Amino acid sequence: MTELFIDVDDIKICYEIHGREDQYPIFLVHGFGAKKEHWIAQIGALSEKYKVIAFDNRDAGKTSRSIRPYTMETLADDIKGLMDELNIDKTHIIGWSMGGAIVQNFVLKYPERVNKVILINTFLDLPADEGGIEALKKSRFDEIEMIKKDPEKAYWQNARIFFYREFRKEMQLNPNKKFFGVWSVENEIKETTIDIPTQGEIKNQINAIKTHKTIDRLSQIKNKTLLLSASHDKVCPKSNMIEMDKRIPNSILKIIEKAGHNSPKSRTPEVNKTIIDFLEN
Repeated sequence: MTELFIDVDDIKICYEIHGREDQYPIFLVHGFGAKKEHWIAQIGALSEKYKVIAFDNRDAGKTSRSIRPYTMETLADDIKGLMDELNIDKTHIIGWSMGGAIVQNFVLKYPERVNKVILINTFLDLPADEGGIEALKKSRFDEIEMIKKDPEKAYWQNARIFFYREFRKEMQLNPNKKFFGVWSVENEIKETTIDIPTQGEIKNQINAIKTHKTIDRLSQIKNKTLLLSASHDKVCPKSNMIEMDKRIPNSILKIIEKAGHNSPKSRTPEVNKTIIDFLEN
């Protein structure tokens, strides 16, 4: 699929469109340190019925690096600007991890631009623990340096956090296998070496995450919302999603069993079916 670029505010956003032009749109919002390629396991299934727009957040992938500090509201405004440029008035929207936090901010600010909402393995407001934020920053810095020296080692260290142990064993035994016919460990390792973020870009993303303050406003989200959590998520524990389900009035909570933070890739058929059933019903 051809990557496209469009000017939005002070950046140039890189995006792809999958599916037919006359299909209903879905925007996919990736997480911290990731890029639009994160959605490889969902795009094929979703684009059979929807026009799927996957894009790189600012300071990620091939989208411009930001020339100024920014907040979660800025990232929400980027989505609105991209929708405006593409002449899309209303859309379904899906966010994973930090992308789910961006989507929360977007729906709260622009509820009229959203139909249904899907939040996957995301979080409420961050705890006011600066030490935890610094640890997150350092771990990502260390990962970037290791990717430059030994991308395979970096990938497997990350996999221990992101994938459920039984699935991870299968990944290790079959690194060339096309899981669910769409992705392989070999290709994922190669992808981590492309468009690696700088320390400055990671700092910008973390500073944006620190501005995520939606917990007391979640009751204002009136859109039909699917909360997809993973039973063994070490990054965004399911307790986050359970609490969100209590606060969002029109929400449905689904917990994907035997899955970690990267459940969209490890439990692809179940995740995709759950998403499509929610959108269709």
